[in-house]
Amino acid sequence: MEAVPPGQGEDVYFDTDLNRFGLRVYPSGRRSYFVQYRNRSGRTRKYGIGPHGVFTVDEARKEARSLLADADRGGDPAAERRRLRKAPTMADLCDRFLAEYANEHCKPTTFRDYRSYIRRLIRPELGAILVEEVTRADILRLHHALRKTPYQANRTVAMLSKMLNTAEDWGWRAAGTNPARRIKKNRETDRRRYLTSEEQTQLGQVLRDCLGDGSESVYVVSAILLLMLTGCRPDEIRTLRWDYITRHHLELPDSKTGRRRIPLPREARAVLDRIPQCPGNPYVILGNAPDRPIVNLQKPWRRIRDRAGLAHLRLHDLRHTYASVAMQQGVDPFTLKDILGHKNLATTLRYAHLDDDAIQRAAGSVAASLGSAIAWEVPIPTVSGAIK
Repeated sequence: MEAVPPGQGEDVYFDTDLNRFGLRVYPSGRRSYFVQYRNRSGRTRKYGIGPHGVFTVDEARKEARSLLADADRGGDPAAERRRLRKAPTMADLCDRFLAEYANEHCKPTTFRDYRSYIRRLIRPELGAILVEEVTRADILRLHHALRKTPYQANRTVAMLSKMLNTAEDWGWRAAGTNPARRIKKNRETDRRRYLTSEEQTQLGQVLRDCLGDGSESVYVVSAILLLMLTGCRPDEIRTLRWDYITRHHLELPDSKTGRRRIPLPREARAVLDRIPQCPGNPYVILGNAPDRPIVNLQKPWRRIRDRAGLAHLRLHDLRHTYASVAMQQGVDPFTLKDILGHKNLATTLRYAHLDDDAIQRAAGSVAASLGSAIAWEVPIPTVSGAIK
């Protein structure tokens, strides 16, 4: 092979032992193996195997036999190579998913989460892989790598599953081949937190102190109070506009679950009545921008909760507390579902919680009723000393 002299142009030599197996010799002296065949349409196609030196003659001839056998069975290696070169990668799917799906169908907060997961986790690990070649092992490897943050790992896989379902809809994967389905989730620590009656009083006192000493603005304190008194989501109060407020309701045109009509109790109405309005700014909870709402409630909330000695209490836990108090007050779960704006009752029941005292009273009431029915009296201990 190396003795064949280069010419002025590309010279082609065919093997005498294996028909349709050839060698290209270029003017530069480079030599490369290829096969030539006809596809189903009768068109002549050439498929490059690789350069001489990387492949020996025997290795190239072995590869050529395999390629030619595939072509004789109706395959088209050259067309398949072109298809793979143009096939979308996971990076392409990330871009299209954000632009055409998430941007159109997701709320802004969900879109920001998706974009963050893609930028930090998915694109660095899976971006170079073809969409059609992503396997269950790839998904499991990513899920395992994030095991120290189980909540984030589970949400990332859930989003990947949605992305790959969308890829099937777009024809980028065969239907029913989503490898992210049925991935066993990591166990998550329950992050729900509820304020006890004492903690509610404690937080209320700190809010009064913050307003009195000027450490927090009236807008921040009012936002916290409205979250406690309405059970709204933090962003629903943060972006609340004056024209959404009626005498008895907050009429939100586009919440997380769509249009919402939230009851406005007297206590919440009183808070709103004390909030100063700013001409030219339609929002209720103001920050520094002249025509926008406050950008971030999390920073002032962390200052307030730390001052109240309520470390790790999240702003969203005020919504959990609302649901908990509602259940203790005997509010029907179906009614509470409508108040909180949940799509299904299961979500409401996850939010709802009874504190230990309420559970103890309820259990005692049930036991007393059953004990009365079976005429059973609790025996009085006759042995002195503490009951173990």
